[in-house]
Amino acid sequence: MIPHSYAMHSLDRAQDLAAGILSASSASQIVAACSAVEEFLRGHPGNQARPFFSIAFPALICRLFGFDGSSPCSSRSPSPSSAWVDQADPDVAARVFGLLSPTGILFSSISAVDRQCPVRFVFPVERLPEWMRFMLQSEKHCSTLPNLCPLFRSRVKEDSVQGSFQIQLNVFEYFMFWFAYYPVCRGKSENSDSLAVRKCRRFKLENWTGSWPSLSSSSCLSRQKKGCGLYMKLLYAYLRVFVPKHGLSTCQPYRSSLFHCSSIYDDSVLLQAEFVVYTLVHFWMVDNDFSPLPLSLCSSFSVSFPFQTLLAETPPTSSLGQVLQLLVTYLNSSLGDPLFGGHQVEHDVGSGLNISQSGDMGKTKTLVVSSDNLVDSWNSVIQRPLYRFILRSLMFCPIETTMQNASQVFSLWTSYMEPWEITSDVFLEFEMPEGEKRDKLGKDKAQFQDHYDVSGRLRSEKGYSLAWQGYVTSNYLFYNSLFVHFLGFAHKFLHTNVEKIVLMVLKVLNVMTSSKELMSLLKKVDAAYHFKPTGASPALPDSGLLKLIPAIRQQLQDWENGLCESDVDGSFLHENWNRDLRLFSDDEDGAHWLLQLFILRAESEIQSLPRDNLAQSLHNLDAVRTKMGILFDGPIRRAPQSTTAKLTSSRASHAEGFSPKYPGIGKSRWAEVKYRGDWMRRPISDSEVAWLAVLLVNLSAWLNSALGLDQASGHVPAVPTYIDVPPHDLGAASGPVEAMRMLLAFLGSWLGSLGFSLVHHLRKRGTRVNLRPLASKKLVLMLLVFALAAMLRRTLSKP
Repeated sequence: MIPHSYAMHSLDRAQDLAAGILSASSASQIVAACSAVEEFLRGHPGNQARPFFSIAFPALICRLFGFDGSSPCSSRSPSPSSAWVDQADPDVAARVFGLLSPTGILFSSISAVDRQCPVRFVFPVERLPEWMRFMLQSEKHCSTLPNLCPLFRSRVKEDSVQGSFQIQLNVFEYFMFWFAYYPVCRGKSENSDSLAVRKCRRFKLENWTGSWPSLSSSSCLSRQKKGCGLYMKLLYAYLRVFVPKHGLSTCQPYRSSLFHCSSIYDDSVLLQAEFVVYTLVHFWMVDNDFSPLPLSLCSSFSVSFPFQTLLAETPPTSSLGQVLQLLVTYLNSSLGDPLFGGHQVEHDVGSGLNISQSGDMGKTKTLVVSSDNLVDSWNSVIQRPLYRFILRSLMFCPIETTMQNASQVFSLWTSYMEPWEITSDVFLEFEMPEGEKRDKLGKDKAQFQDHYDVSGRLRSEKGYSLAWQGYVTSNYLFYNSLFVHFLGFAHKFLHTNVEKIVLMVLKVLNVMTSSKELMSLLKKVDAAYHFKPTGASPALPDSGLLKLIPAIRQQLQDWENGLCESDVDGSFLHENWNRDLRLFSDDEDGAHWLLQLFILRAESEIQSLPRDNLAQSLHNLDAVRTKMGILFDGPIRRAPQSTTAKLTSSRASHAEGFSPKYPGIGKSRWAEVKYRGDWMRRPISDSEVAWLAVLLVNLSAWLNSALGLDQASGHVPAVPTYIDVPPHDLGAASGPVEAMRMLLAFLGSWLGSLGFSLVHHLRKRGTRVNLRPLASKKLVLMLLVFALAAMLRRTLSKP
């Protein structure tokens, strides 16, 4: 029993400590607050630390993540400038890291409190991902939450006072929820700031002229995001301690036999690792996804999410690429690397593990993480949410945004495609100070010199090998379908930054063509996917690959569920397109012809670059052309006859079709008025009035349909019309009225025949009506100026 006077003294000290934490803003105050927390916890071990977690711990979370007030549950967003995890001072950062280290006194006290005298916290519902908020609103759905996601096992409770459901967490879980929510909230606050700037400029002149380099200001682009070195180091430290890569052996290094194994400890370690991984996945990858869970899981429990109408075109939270890349790299670092202890097991795609050393082609070798109780590897947990995160980032990326977020997501994708390139020195920057890091790197290279070459890569398993076949087949959509969707993104943003887009395309082509074995596997799986058994086929796909096709087909429909774009935003993904793979397709929507179109467009865009960057960009484009020939077995072929209207063979004609970056006066050519051309359906640029552009595109489509211009050219012959006049009406016309009627009828028929000839000429040449240039802000602004000048002149002319 704790004496009452001692307990009251502990409460008073905890309140004073909370006040000191909230008032700490300078570097010296933050260091002193960290020392005070550690001193209090050392003097109050075990159950005696309960007052700290009840009173001072919420205040500590507020200061760690920059929340205002005494509670992080307030509605105000965090301020990155005041967050302790964003401190740039190396001494302060080291002190905060020592306080939050998973091996420090704070986490040891958290473990003791959660084990001896649990303290429960309620996480605010408005901070949860969208689908979790929806589920907590219904009692019926709350009963199925533990089956839908492990995060809700024994954590969903009903509030007897308010009659609502809430998530109750212990101290460790409460801290990890806020730790995962911090980068999400920070990214949302940055986006809201930029939206507020655009909203306040909605009716100002600079909103019309913001896209003109000569009239716009660069002050809005001068904001730079602070680095998150301390946060990244904390993330890696938590992953390293709380998430085992190879089961329980890494968490219990001194366990030598099953007789020394504690089942209770094992279960707690596995549950803790599962909680950490699912928390980061749902806060960072899933978050505002309108299809958050697999379709098979939703159908099993009769759950549907009404988010598609609200969140269908909402991109994921920006600025998450860096933390996600560290998470994904860590979870994949154990696959096949002998320094990490990776090993091979065999399993069927989409089924449980079947560990063995040999098997037929029906079993595919894959490299997964094994543990005593984990059903599958961490890779199977992150596949679907990661794919949808990358695809949604590319599809719904705003046209006026910078390329920083897209570059981070692109790096995340390409690194996920090459897990065999992960080495042990990838995480050294997150582990320790520079001096210790260099010593550790030298020791590791000396210890494992047989495994490393001069570039730091593994000697025995450098690059792709047959051991990675299972990984590629289970993640095949990352290499096939996502690549085609990325080409749509490249076309959409080519005119904004041609140099960076060309480098992106070159990078992903380097990954695809890095190994002949990898290209052969991609082509074999694609051939098996499109294989139709009709009679005696000369090239029968491998039976082992044919067994994988149903799982890949199910992944394609599930991972791209509900993702489609409209015709006006430069899309390459439409309804029902997610039922086929188009990497090696010869159709006009396949990767081959999209790459040819990209090269032709890039040649025109590169000509506008400065002379210093022109040569390097042309060299990169030649490299893209070379890699394309390697991927598709030969040089670039000519487009089929059906696509010659879009893929002109000469460079000059394509310069005319794609030269104008923005619609404007005097820049509209007949070659740009083709309805299916890229100019007609290019994304809304910042030099257009968005609502007017959509209206004019729809009006153009209606005119083309009404006039028959959307039909095939040459199929409507010009047949003259003959009118039979009765004999008794030949002399019936008399007087000026009848003569005037005849004259008007003649003029009407002449205008009608002229219009018919014009429409026939447009059909013959395959030309379409395009009213979109009228949505140019320059033209609209000029018309407004003329209208104001006319009104002013009329006002001044009145007496």
